[in-house]
Amino acid sequence: MIENQISGNIVACAVEVHRNLGGPGLLENVYEEALAWELQQRGFVVERQKTVPVKYKGNLLASPLRLDLLVENQIIVEVKAAAQYNPIFEAQALTYLRMLDLKLALVINFGEKFVKDGIHRVVNGL
Repeated sequence: MIENQISGNIVACAVEVHRNLGGPGLLENVYEEALAWELQQRGFVVERQKTVPVKYKGNLLASPLRLDLLVENQIIVEVKAAAQYNPIFEAQALTYLRMLDLKLALVINFGEKFVKDGIHRVVNGL
């Protein structure tokens, strides 16, 4: 499956999670767990809190990168539950994409009244 097909399914799952949990007001980890479960029920391979080693000038740093979700080893999903969206979320996602040489990330802010307004695509060379 290509990135755009997978991302369409991720968005559908995010809407389902938001609807079933009653909208905003919960912690990020609740939305993250529910989204991972929803994706797995649809047959997707999902890794939660995946650690990724970070190298600096050939040296492995003690602090690894931690992704909220990695779907099908292709798409990074950063889950937020912020009352106010911050563009830094997209900058972080783009950095993650570059470090892992991936093409697409979704930043999903479940803190929005309508989750569709909180979904931001971040691309790296798509």
